[in-house]
Amino acid sequence: MNHHNRSACSIDITLNGQSLALLDASGGVIVRYPVSSALNGVGAQDGSGCTPGGEHYIRAMIGSGLPANTVFRARRPTGEIYSPALAASHPGRDWILSRILWLCGLEPGKNRGAGVDTFRRFIYIHGTPDTEPMGLARSHGCVRMRNADVIELFDCARPGMPVTIR
Repeated sequence: MNHHNRSACSIDITLNGQSLALLDASGGVIVRYPVSSALNGVGAQDGSGCTPGGEHYIRAMIGSGLPANTVFRARRPTGEIYSPALAASHPGRDWILSRILWLCGLEPGKNRGAGVDTFRRFIYIHGTPDTEPMGLARSHGCVRMRNADVIELFDCARPGMPVTIR
């Protein structure tokens, strides 16, 4: 899947369909993945726990080359690898695993700037435990993916890649 021109690709996330598509330059779907976005729905307000809509881009990519199920806290690998035993010892932890694609909004007042800033809200596309359901809105605002899927997407993505959330 790495043979296509990454610079021409973009990501399209459909919240009502709970899916993410990697698109080619003409808007054709290269691959589609199930995702899980915010339980609280669409919104950009600080502290809302919502997934922001609109035009974004990938501002930072974190986790290149790390093993699947690598655990991140504050965007740094903890040295842990996710397992059911680790999960049992940390109930209620919002697991961020494998890879992080940190998003930045492009629309001032909607998803960029004071009170609504996607980047400052730490909104990512990231891996989640394989026990978490996909296709159901369950996150705290981020877009969660299966670990194998987020690693595959990460390998096709690049900083600056356009991301639309609708």
